[in-house]
Amino acid sequence: MPRLLGVDIPNDKPTVFSLRYLYGVGDKVALELCHKAGIDPQKHARDLAEEELSRLAVLLERDYTVEGPLRRQVQQNINRLRDIKCYRGMRHRLGLPVRGQRTRTNARTRKGPKKTVAGKKGVKDLR
Repeated sequence: MPRLLGVDIPNDKPTVFSLRYLYGVGDKVALELCHKAGIDPQKHARDLAEEELSRLAVLLERDYTVEGPLRRQVQQNINRLRDIKCYRGMRHRLGLPVRGQRTRTNARTRKGPKKTVAGKKGVKDLR
């Protein structure tokens, strides 16, 4: 498996798809990288020469923010929002959806598994 910036990229996929395994590299950036480095996007990752891999690594480090630095930057942005105690920062702190989604139903990804409330009576029991 070829390694780029400390990440193993899959052998059996075309280069343009393998590059997407890097954090911060999507469809457009992967295609741009292939063109800038002069690599055929459909060439499988296992067929890449060391020289081609080094060209990709140099391009990634020079022109793009990916992997560790990008993760650090995102975390710093979230911490800044928490520190200034803005609405979005408070939502991050409470573990609730940040971008205006409803929380009465759904939002289980952010809120975690349901917490059953003990002693809650149904509508039939109130009569």
